[in-house]
Amino acid sequence: MDKLKRALSGDEDDEDRGIITQISDASTLSWSTRIKLFALCFILGATLSILGSCLIFLHNGLTIFAILYTLGNILSLASTCFLMGPCNQIKKMFAKTRVIATLLVLVMFVLTLVCAIALRNTALSIVCCVVQFLALTWYSLSYIPYARDVVKKCFSSCVE
Repeated sequence: MDKLKRALSGDEDDEDRGIITQISDASTLSWSTRIKLFALCFILGATLSILGSCLIFLHNGLTIFAILYTLGNILSLASTCFLMGPCNQIKKMFAKTRVIATLLVLVMFVLTLVCAIALRNTALSIVCCVVQFLALTWYSLSYIPYARDVVKKCFSSCVE
């Protein structure tokens, strides 16, 4: 419809606009739609993680657990793309303050799957899942101002 409006008004300079701008204009969602999709994706991710945790005791449950748990965490992490957009999300993920946390999360996703599927090592897979959870928590805390400093101080006071 927009192309028809531009053609009728004589405003056909799509070539002057960049491809990113054209894609962005074509794919913008309303704020309420973004919130709904964020909630749906996050809830689906959490459900898959919990379901994977419940299925660990089945036959071949370790493989199912690792796949569902990791897929659930990936969906939960990807849900924020609906709030800020995928390009902005990737820029923020690899910002100077959280690049190490992001890389640790991605490495733990891979290690969890490798330990469960290729190595079939139950103890190592569970350790990888715990570290994956801690890495995601640390990554999430990087979005809250001074949250990581508070956690560091809390743990240091508990250790001393």
